[in-house]
Amino acid sequence: MVDKFLQFMGLIKRAGKLLEGYNKCEEAIRRNRVHFVIMSQDVSKNTWEKFLNYNNKYKVPVVKTIYTGEEIGNAIGSSEIKVVGVTDKNMGKALMNLLKKNEKL
Repeated sequence: MVDKFLQFMGLIKRAGKLLEGYNKCEEAIRRNRVHFVIMSQDVSKNTWEKFLNYNNKYKVPVVKTIYTGEEIGNAIGSSEIKVVGVTDKNMGKALMNLLKKNEKL
């Protein structure tokens, strides 16, 4: 089965609307430039809690996915990425909808 969520994440990367990594996402959240943050299932507890605090403070949706950092990295052409942020509002909403559909399967 082809995973549409990971495919779309790769498309967002190619469109230049995806930030990779903890530091880039953290800085962009503070500047209100990120609309959706995706975390791998193997992200550390401290990182997860820190981004949940950002969710509460800056109202940016943050989700922990069923995907590993390696799976997310492969989808966007990197080795391993545990935190990514989407800078385009509509693409973020579409990615969130795909993630919800995957969870219902």
